[in-house]
Amino acid sequence: MTTFLARITGTGADRPPELSGRPVSGWAFTGLAVVSFGGPLALAALIAPGIVAGASASAGLAMVGAVALFAFPLLIWLRYARRVTGPGGLYSYVEAAAGRPIALVQAGLWIFSYLLYLVYTTTQIVYDTLPAVLPGERRYQPLLEIAIPVALAGVMIAGRRAALLVAGTLAVGQLALAASLGGITVAHLGMPVSSFGASAPAGSVASAAGQTSLLFICGSLPLFLGGELARPARTIRRGLTAAWLATAAVVVLAVAPLAAAPGLAGADIPGMTAAELFAGHGFAVAIGVGVAVSIAGVMLAEYLALSRLVTAVTSWRLRPVLMAIGAVMVLAAPLTLINPERIYTDLAKPSLAALWLSQLVVFVVYPRFAVRHGDRRLPAWGLTVIASGFALYGLWVTFQPSAT
Repeated sequence: MTTFLARITGTGADRPPELSGRPVSGWAFTGLAVVSFGGPLALAALIAPGIVAGASASAGLAMVGAVALFAFPLLIWLRYARRVTGPGGLYSYVEAAAGRPIALVQAGLWIFSYLLYLVYTTTQIVYDTLPAVLPGERRYQPLLEIAIPVALAGVMIAGRRAALLVAGTLAVGQLALAASLGGITVAHLGMPVSSFGASAPAGSVASAAGQTSLLFICGSLPLFLGGELARPARTIRRGLTAAWLATAAVVVLAVAPLAAAPGLAGADIPGMTAAELFAGHGFAVAIGVGVAVSIAGVMLAEYLALSRLVTAVTSWRLRPVLMAIGAVMVLAAPLTLINPERIYTDLAKPSLAALWLSQLVVFVVYPRFAVRHGDRRLPAWGLTVIASGFALYGLWVTFQPSAT
């Protein structure tokens, strides 16, 4: 009985010795959560404006719809987290709902997805994002392709405190830059109130809202810190919700006016172009570099979550796991130099497909978990139907020509 309770609560026997020290604070958890939600600055300045531009006349409505849609998968995660915590994160949820065999399938898909992500995302930063910010960076691309994985591995191997300190710093910086960008765009372009109405075709608005909501999916990464929190249920509920709302607020503030201005939405980095026009070159470079760092911040959160999941599934010690993940990243980096564009194209789709399948498992088994714990059947099934549709839509989008 003691062992079973330890597995459910994430305390005691199932926690590796190196995770049993001082608990992670609520602020540190929230900082990691902010970084995990797609990287707020990357969403606000780079990714979301281009997606929502297809419904530019209703950009604000599409953004609000994206936030509302993502509430359903988020609510399922939070309901699991009320009763199950631990380094296994989503894996632990599935194990509690459907047993270890199915949980191992879910974990396998998740690990496959994020290992690939850690390999190919450096290529995205170095060969896609940074050249639009610093044209002279092209001379240093091979060096950066290796230096970024080395730096991430160094931060993680330095210890949890170092990783969370870096994540917290990135969170504060991103929110500040994204909020400043939003303030500048609103001041010069105005907040188009009409964009919160149904001016664009319904199909365009629905597509923009659906695709934008998918960008928040990495918000599940902090759940893998559940075994390192003093009061996991409360900290996860408050921290994840606060991070999501803060991210949503700064992204909507920046994207609604950007997406309503077609000349900006079509730029390589829309937020950087707006910053150049309205605030000068220095701020524009800060936005551009911040976008690249924002993407790297998500990689750091993925590295942390992946290390906790592997310890939960295998019972291996944390430090060797951290070193092994770092070795995979660093050793793979020179291989990506052979054909960076091909590496990104070849790895992105299988990585995303595995990610959506792993989330689908979490959502599909939720009603069984809810009923076991005395929750009402109908609301549980309602959440599951919508969240599962969300994951299936993500899977469908992955295989569309423009998905990567």
